[in-house]
Amino acid sequence: MTLARAIETGDLAELPSRRDEDWRWSDLRGLIRALPAPSAEFAGDLAPGVFDHLADRTLVIANGRNAAPLFAPEGVLALRMVARGDGAHVARQRFVVRGRLTLLETYEGDGDFFAESDLAFELGEGASLERIVLCDEPAGAVSVSRADVNLAAGARFAQIVIASGARRQRIETRVSHPGGGAAARLDGLYLLDAQRHSDQTTVVTHAGKDGRTEQLTKGVVRGQARGVFQGRIVVAEGADRTDARMGHHALILSDRAEVDAKPELEIFADDVACAHGNTVGALDEDALFYAEQRGIPEAEARAMLTEAFLGEVVDRIEHEGAREVVRTWVAERLRGVA
Repeated sequence: MTLARAIETGDLAELPSRRDEDWRWSDLRGLIRALPAPSAEFAGDLAPGVFDHLADRTLVIANGRNAAPLFAPEGVLALRMVARGDGAHVARQRFVVRGRLTLLETYEGDGDFFAESDLAFELGEGASLERIVLCDEPAGAVSVSRADVNLAAGARFAQIVIASGARRQRIETRVSHPGGGAAARLDGLYLLDAQRHSDQTTVVTHAGKDGRTEQLTKGVVRGQARGVFQGRIVVAEGADRTDARMGHHALILSDRAEVDAKPELEIFADDVACAHGNTVGALDEDALFYAEQRGIPEAEARAMLTEAFLGEVVDRIEHEGAREVVRTWVAERLRGVA
């Protein structure tokens, strides 16, 4: 059951619901009473994207339409997932990476659209992909992005998802990890306000020996916003010498905001080094008091402390230009979040 399947068949019974364990905090069946008509073909010009100036080339998928079924570049690619209007659509794209690729991926648009994006990434032996995903969508949108990542031995996959939420927003990543010296890093950051909802779900399955996974997600919620983090690392039988570490940490800045977190380790091998951690709390009042005693206004002090809290994740972005774009994006939104 998926949003894509419901859009394609028109059958609301195909929507995932709270009865599905992985969707219990992002119920779509209870939210959606009717599906809109298919999205119209995109017309009009696009303003430059936030990452366009950093890219060697740009690929636009607008309202689910794209002429290129397979794209296998090297260098820096900007991928823009654009939605316009109040319709419903599904977008699919497959990438084969044999060298080194930086993917600057954005989700943008206007209207109360329903959209699912299904992406597939195949990394060859020794290939490298850094995927930077900025989800900055309208408050009324229902948006699901799913990425299936298959790694070969020696491949390297690094990802950060930056999200501002929507009516329902879910960014799901599933990684098939072969071991064999391959490495995966899956980071996340969410800044949510008003009644926005964002769900970051990841599943990494280690199937072979000598694999490494590292994961760090941080979030800030206020108003009546809801942040969801679900991270699962599975170490299969025989996947010895796996090194996997996961951390999720969130700040709740209002009484009506909510964070739901479920970090999981499923380990079926003996010789492993695996750990996970999870914290949800408020700003450090002692640090806030100290900043105010030094003459920093309370609002500025809160923004400064919150930016420092999130900065640990931003600093892990390898592409310097993209890192500065994200840093600026976070700072601008903190003026309304912190």
